[in-house]
Amino acid sequence: MNINANMQWRIKMKFSNFYAPSAKQAPKDATLASHIFLLRGGFIEQCGSGLYNFLPLGKRVLDKIYNVVKEEMDKAGSLQTDLSFVTPATLWKESKRYENFGKELLRFKDRKENDFVLGPTHEEAMLSIVKNKITSYKQLPLNLYQIGLKFRDEARPRFGLLRCREFLMKDAYSFHSSKEDLDREFELMDKTYRAIFTRLGLNFRVVDADSGAIGGSGSKEFMVLAKSGEDDIITCEKCSYAANVEVATRAKKVCDKDRPEADYAAKFYTPDVKTIKGVADFFKVDEFYTIKAVVKKAIYEKKESLVLFLIRGCDDLQEKKALNACKALELVDASEEELINAGLTPGFIGFINLKEDIEFYVDKELKNESQMIMGANEKDYHLVGISVVNLNEERFKDLVAVKEGDCCEKCGAKLRQSKGIEVGHIFKLGQKYSSAMNATFLDENGKANAFYMGCYGIGVSRLVAVAIEAQHDEKGCIWDKKIAPFLCDIIISNLKDERAVSFANELYEGLKNEGFEVLLDDRDERFGVKINDFELMGFPYAVVLGKGLENDEVELIERKGLNKSIVKSTELFEFLKDKLV
Repeated sequence: MNINANMQWRIKMKFSNFYAPSAKQAPKDATLASHIFLLRGGFIEQCGSGLYNFLPLGKRVLDKIYNVVKEEMDKAGSLQTDLSFVTPATLWKESKRYENFGKELLRFKDRKENDFVLGPTHEEAMLSIVKNKITSYKQLPLNLYQIGLKFRDEARPRFGLLRCREFLMKDAYSFHSSKEDLDREFELMDKTYRAIFTRLGLNFRVVDADSGAIGGSGSKEFMVLAKSGEDDIITCEKCSYAANVEVATRAKKVCDKDRPEADYAAKFYTPDVKTIKGVADFFKVDEFYTIKAVVKKAIYEKKESLVLFLIRGCDDLQEKKALNACKALELVDASEEELINAGLTPGFIGFINLKEDIEFYVDKELKNESQMIMGANEKDYHLVGISVVNLNEERFKDLVAVKEGDCCEKCGAKLRQSKGIEVGHIFKLGQKYSSAMNATFLDENGKANAFYMGCYGIGVSRLVAVAIEAQHDEKGCIWDKKIAPFLCDIIISNLKDERAVSFANELYEGLKNEGFEVLLDDRDERFGVKINDFELMGFPYAVVLGKGLENDEVELIERKGLNKSIVKSTELFEFLKDKLV
C-alpha cells in the first residue's frame, strides 16, 4: 500500500468533482455520534452486518492515521511486513487456539477440504515466518509489524467502526532471548504508543489490563477518554495509577461501623431473609460484615459446572476476574432450578457445609476476617461469627469490582471512574506461543530455548471513529488538524459573484501550492447546504466568501466552537497559513 503516492494530486480538490454523499439522516440502528456522522458525512457506507466501505473522505482520514502509526513504528526500529489475511488452521491448531478462541474465529474450508481461518490476530502466523529462520540469540531482538485487515465474527456488531467484523489493525510482534529484553521492548512500545496517540491529538490514558484471549503476563491498554466509551477506567485522583475495571485493584476496604459479636459460630433462624440487605437489616449490621454468594455456570471446553464466588456483601463481583479465577471459557447466570438440582439453597449459600463437588472461590479481602455473617446452606438459616480461615490458599482470588470512592492501593487517595474506548493494547506474551509451536533458538550456551514474545496492537480503522467520539457536537464531526480530511473549506456563497469566485480560486491555488490540503466548495448549491456540510464533515476551518468581500472582508469559521471572525481579504492568506500549520 503506497500511502504517499500521488499526494500532490490528492491535495488538489474541488467539491464539484469530489465524492462525499452527505445525508440528513442516518440509519435507525446508528446511535453513537461517530456512527451517525461518519455515515451522514459520506465518510463510510455499510455494505453488510459489521462491514463498511471507506469512501474518499474516510480514506483520507484513515491514511493520515496509518502514516502516523507507520512513522512511529519505523522510528522505534520495528520492521514492516504484510501477512496473508487468510491463515492455515494448522498454525492455530499448533497453538491450541483453534478450538479455544470461540465463535469470533471464522473457520472455513477450501475446495480441497483444507481448514483455514480469517485472521483476527496473527501471533501464530508471525511466529511461523521466523520459526527455523531465527536460530541464534545473535539474531535477536526482532520486532515485526503489519497494518492489515483482521476479521472477528462478532455476534452483535454495532456502533459502526467501533465494533465491526472486518477492520484495519496494526499488529506488531517482538522476539527476544530473555524476559529482561522483552521488558525493555515492552517499555519502548509503551513510549511509542504514547507518541502515536499524542500526535493524533487524542486525550488518552494508559491503564493496566486483562490479557484476554491473547494470553501472556503483562498487559496495558491505551484508552481514549469519551463519554460513550464501552470500558470503565479506574484512575487515582492523586498518583498515576490507572486500570481497566476488569483488573483494577484497591486498598483493602475497611468499615468503622460496629462488627457483629458472637462467642462462636452459631446458626440463626432467618425466615425468608434471602438478600444481603435483608440479612444486614435482620442482624442490624453493616453489609460490610456479610458474605455474598454469587453462583455462575462456568462453560469449559468439554464440560459445564456451577462455580460459587464469595465476596463482601457491600461489593459486586467483577466477572472478568471471576472468569480468570476459575479459568473457564465463559460465565453465564445460573438459574434457581440449576442451583437446587446441584444441592444449593438459593438465598442461604455459604462455604461451610457446602457439597464437596461445588467449586468455590473467596475474595482475597475476606482472608482471615472474623465475626462474619453467611448463609448456612440450609433454608431459612444463616451462620453468625464466621471466621474465614483454614481454607486452601488457591481459594483466595481478587474478585471484586473496584468502584469510584474506593482507595488507591498505591497511595491511599480516592479512585475515580470514567469511560474510555480502547485504541491500543500491548502484551508480554512470554513463551506461551513459542513453546506451544516449538519455535526455538540457540542461547549463549548452545541450548535450545523458546522465544520470549511481545504483542502490540492498535485499532487503526477504529481510531477514525474514536476521534469523533472524543470530539464532536450536535452538528457533526470536529476533526483535529493532524487527521482532518481537509484543513480548510473555502465556501463560495454565490457562484454568480465573479469577484468571490476569482478570489476563492486564487486563495485555493495559493494554499494548495503551499502544501495545505484545502477543499474549494464550488458546487452550485444553496449556501445553507454548503455550511451544513462543513459543520457535518468537520473540517477545522471554513472561509466564507460573501457580500462582505465588497468591503474587503471575509468570514473565518473555526469548527471547534463554531467561532466566527472577520479577516481582511488582503491579510487572509498569511493569516490562514499560520492557522493551518
